[in-house]
Amino acid sequence: MRIPQLETERLFFRRPHRSDLPWYTRYCLSERSQYVGGPFNEVQAFEKLASMIGHWELRGFGRFVFLERETERPLGHFGALQLSLSEPPEITWTIWNKIDEGKGFATEAGVAFKNYAIRELGLSSLIAHVDCDNSASRRLAERLGGELDAEAAPPSWLPSSVLYRFRLVA
Repeated sequence: MRIPQLETERLFFRRPHRSDLPWYTRYCLSERSQYVGGPFNEVQAFEKLASMIGHWELRGFGRFVFLERETERPLGHFGALQLSLSEPPEITWTIWNKIDEGKGFATEAGVAFKNYAIRELGLSSLIAHVDCDNSASRRLAERLGGELDAEAAPPSWLPSSVLYRFRLVA
């Protein structure tokens, strides 16, 4: 499998790997994970990160961990997963630590990933399930061009979510 390279002015992207586990576990144990079903325990955090790593092998794409270029500190993840081939891939994102919010990292990561999804994956659409109460993620979905699909039923694994659809154009 070809290892994708994604970079922006402030961020470097890579596939998740074992060194991310302490960073990701802290996020999963915290209230920051409340909008994705958390907080989780350490075993669940391990399983979730293992799933992110394995998705790359099963689908050939996945979620990237993005790091601050200057410090190489992991800031969060952004990318796509596809649990069912009957739906478009879903983009997900998370800033792992509150101190990194409000600095534009998620928007920068989102723009970079959308460009990658068009150029490298050849995708024409993506979806995102966002918890109704997660106003920051809802604003990000809209900044990235997502259109709210008010008719879509939420999935059983995130019953308090709304669906955003993204049309990707080169």
